[in-house]
Amino acid sequence: MLRSILSVGGFTAMSRVLGFLRDVATASYIGASMVSDAWYAAFRFPNLGRRIFGEGAFNAAFVPLFGRELNENGEESAADFANQAFSWLIVILGVGMLVIVPLMPWFIMPLTVGFLDPPAFDSWAERLRAPEFWSWLGEAIRDPGGVEKFDLTVAYSRLMFSYLICMALTAHLGGVLNSLKIFAIPAFAPVLMNLVLLAGLFVFIPLLHKTEDKVACGWILSWCVFVAGFAQLGLVWFASWRHGMRVRPVRPRRSAGMRKLWDLMIPGIVSASIQQVNLIVGSLIASTQDKALSYLYYADRIYQLPLGMIGIAFGVVLLPEITRRLRGGDEPGARRSLARGVEFALLVTLPAMVAMLVIPRELISAIFERGKFTAESSAATAAALTGFAAGLPGYVLIRVLQPGYFAQENTRSPMKMAAVTVAVNIVASLALFHFFAHVGIAVATAIAAWVNVALLWVGLGPFLEIPAATRDRILRMIAASLLMGAVVWALARAFGDWFHGAGEAKRVTALLAVVAAGVASYVGLALATGAASLAELRGAFRRGR
Repeated sequence: MLRSILSVGGFTAMSRVLGFLRDVATASYIGASMVSDAWYAAFRFPNLGRRIFGEGAFNAAFVPLFGRELNENGEESAADFANQAFSWLIVILGVGMLVIVPLMPWFIMPLTVGFLDPPAFDSWAERLRAPEFWSWLGEAIRDPGGVEKFDLTVAYSRLMFSYLICMALTAHLGGVLNSLKIFAIPAFAPVLMNLVLLAGLFVFIPLLHKTEDKVACGWILSWCVFVAGFAQLGLVWFASWRHGMRVRPVRPRRSAGMRKLWDLMIPGIVSASIQQVNLIVGSLIASTQDKALSYLYYADRIYQLPLGMIGIAFGVVLLPEITRRLRGGDEPGARRSLARGVEFALLVTLPAMVAMLVIPRELISAIFERGKFTAESSAATAAALTGFAAGLPGYVLIRVLQPGYFAQENTRSPMKMAAVTVAVNIVASLALFHFFAHVGIAVATAIAAWVNVALLWVGLGPFLEIPAATRDRILRMIAASLLMGAVVWALARAFGDWFHGAGEAKRVTALLAVVAAGVASYVGLALATGAASLAELRGAFRRGR
């Protein structure tokens, strides 16, 4: 299991690093502007597809059923099941594309209503009470468009929508490969998208002499997303055929297996994608503030690095581990695996949260501040990062706790909890946006994450039992993280001139030095205080313990 976690986490880390390079280059071309707001709003479609289908929700339903067919009825029956799922996905998503793409303005409008220049009011409450707002909304619904930012968002979205279909099929084939104990190739697939986008940024935009044309840069990046979807699909399709599982389109038919798949998958998608639902709610509200979507997107990219590396790895690996123990009659072992997952998640995310809270401006300026991404953009993005950072451990714990339900074939309870969390996020976003602008959206998302964690934790009941020794280690982790935060803060102050007003090379050098010192101090403090030990970390992933 450790090898699988390292494989998934390693390639996810590679994808995130390449994603940072992509965002740095993108920021230098389109900065925080009308075009960046439009492109990032449209880019939420492929990101949503990746995070829902590519990061575990689909596999949570498909892999157990496919594995059962493979073990009980052999490869031929499993291949037929995979072909049917593949074909139904093509039919359903193809019909969805035929409906959504022509009607894209109406699908986009609820998420980007602010792009249509609504009447200005001091608060959302005042806006909803005003007759002129509803009159404007009626006109917008009858004939959306006519505003450059909104029209550009629609155009980019139509081109990139095909990525959703490719991503769903890629996740399906990745689930087939994971069932065959092949983890590296599906984990590498997201790297391809960033490689294609980087090619667009560093090759095609300069080659076509479009470096100063922001709208053209957006079009080139949108075409890169389109191409990347088919590249990812081709990679996993070739790999599945190479390993003897020749998945292909067939005539879809109804069966008990397909009904079971959809019954498990739909609630799983809703519950596993709650964070994305919350971000969409935030987008709707933030779209009324100029450049807010760009600030939130860049901040999201920072905290997604630890979330992706740890959260995705647990989502892929912890579920089969708990399921295997439960089917073997080892419920104490399953509970122990879940508790260790909580412990390991906090061990990694607590220091990351503290670092983002202590040096958000330094992180953003060193990574993004260049070209058209100004110091003002850095300050606004850093403020959003502090809000997101407060929920980082919660975001990862959601990924850790959900397998406790999925392993027991319970996908409906997390879905109901997700509905409560969305309501909390909407209320908090509306309330906090009035006082803190786009930062309130980030804080509301963090609040919603912790509410979701609380509901999942309570719902697991005695299945999640944290031993006294683990609780003691968690307290030591908190202490070690706070002490590390003091070290990082002091070093950032010492490098103050390097971070503010200095050149790009000095900012990056200073950040690397501060991060290295932070990692070294946390590791030393964690080992010295007994918050962690190398032997226990190895044992936590050893079979039979």
